[in-house]
Amino acid sequence: MANIGIYIELKDKYFKKSNREIISLATSGSNTTTAIIFSNDISDYKEDLNGVDKIIQVKGDELKFHPDNYANTLAAIISESEFDFMLGAFSFQGKDIFPRLSGKLDNSALINDCTNVDFDNNLVTKPVYSGKLLQEKKISSRIKLITLRPNVFPVEDRDSKNTEISEYNLITDNQRIKIIEVKKSESKKIDLMEAEIIVSGGRGIKSKENFSVLEELAQLLNAGVGASRAAVDSEFATYDMQVGQTGKVVNPKLYIACGISGAIQHFVGMKTSKIIVAINKDSEAPIFKKADYGIVGDLFKIVPLLKTELEKAI
Repeated sequence: MANIGIYIELKDKYFKKSNREIISLATSGSNTTTAIIFSNDISDYKEDLNGVDKIIQVKGDELKFHPDNYANTLAAIISESEFDFMLGAFSFQGKDIFPRLSGKLDNSALINDCTNVDFDNNLVTKPVYSGKLLQEKKISSRIKLITLRPNVFPVEDRDSKNTEISEYNLITDNQRIKIIEVKKSESKKIDLMEAEIIVSGGRGIKSKENFSVLEELAQLLNAGVGASRAAVDSEFATYDMQVGQTGKVVNPKLYIACGISGAIQHFVGMKTSKIIVAINKDSEAPIFKKADYGIVGDLFKIVPLLKTELEKAI
């Protein structure tokens, strides 16, 4: 039986779906689980936290994300709680905090972007070589720091418990970083790393304005809107939309690639999608070799037709 800590990531006070996936994984056996949440008021999150044995509520005057404050506080909690495993999402926050934890904690090891964890045998599975292979690793260190790929683990219904809640003060000492300004994307779109459906555009979209065609389809499907690096480099889309080796790694149930040729750098960022649909007027485009369904044609004709037919079905 493992003693597991779970870092609960809040984005603008929103409880992310990846948190529920991690809780479902951690509570699936006879493990002891503790959720750590940075919030002065957790009343809105108690149902989301069903199933854990303990909740540590971190309070403070300034709880906005700061990597030093969060990492220092988490490191102290991990040491005091003697966790065997510390879990978090493979997100921008996770990739910022967990390497810091590894540097602060003795006898610890960090494995990022895992797709399976065997708590009983200290084993994790993660993609390697741009997702071409899955590698199983055995961790011998006392503290195992693990980030998990979103949209991999099912969310299970969990019964509520008489959960123990304790409070912890945010540690603000030893800040080595000063945050001058946070520039948020103007986009209000769905987080690609959590999206169950993604509609992406490539160089074939031709202009920034033409992304409205994809946005209309995405809105109908409650989907995220992504882009290839070629579209981002051409300034058709912003970097936060980029899917691929140098962008975001996504794992939706449905990925619709519009005007994307299918270069390997893009494919490694979305290859674990459950179903891939490609729309491209070039019948020789590499994307068709990787897609489950392919449509050869002009995306500016196909996408509106697809939207019309989906509206009829819905």
